[in-house]
Amino acid sequence: MSRVPQGVVGAAVRRGHRINVKRVHRLWRSEGLQVRAHHPRKRAGVSSIPAVAADTPAVVWALDFQFDSTTDGRVVKIASMVDEHTRESLLHLVERSITGQSLVAELERVFAVRGTPKVLRIDNGPEMISAALQSFCGDRVGISYIPPGTLWNNGFVESFNRRLRVECLNRNRWTSLLEARVVIGDFEHEHNHRHRHSALGYRTPAEYAAACIHTHHPVGCTIN
Repeated sequence: MSRVPQGVVGAAVRRGHRINVKRVHRLWRSEGLQVRAHHPRKRAGVSSIPAVAADTPAVVWALDFQFDSTTDGRVVKIASMVDEHTRESLLHLVERSITGQSLVAELERVFAVRGTPKVLRIDNGPEMISAALQSFCGDRVGISYIPPGTLWNNGFVESFNRRLRVECLNRNRWTSLLEARVVIGDFEHEHNHRHRHSALGYRTPAEYAAACIHTHHPVGCTIN
């Protein structure tokens, strides 16, 4: 098929001519034209409180996600949450997909065991800005969204995720979701009970949390 001068199709359509859709598609391809990709602007969550310093346990819990895969190529999604003061890993959620509702269900379980933090520090992922999470937090937990593209503002959980990636995910090939859950769970337990952190006086997160007697002093916010 001979090439049609660029713009012929568009001009014909603008003049009101009726053109066969398949013919338009062939002409479009012959011109090497592409449909402009539409990239919707990402929604940004609105924080319910200003930034808060994690000066004691259970003040700021930082939450984030990362991805891996099983040997069949299927996605494995991992939710991690750490106490920014004690560096403890608090969440074990390894699934094929994590919705806002499933995240809320796991947070409910953690809160029942560990108590409720004052603040969740999170990014602007779809699970984080979901109505389910917003409703769950309500008046009992403040939400502090980091500005888009500023991962360093969530550095504590990013540091944990780097260790998880280098020391666990990159060293294993998962044959099943169950295997991933078990091995990642073992890593999280070892992080809490065996990994000695220089910022904690070379104590493990669990040891530090058990001995911590710090008291939270709210500054510039209504959290008490």
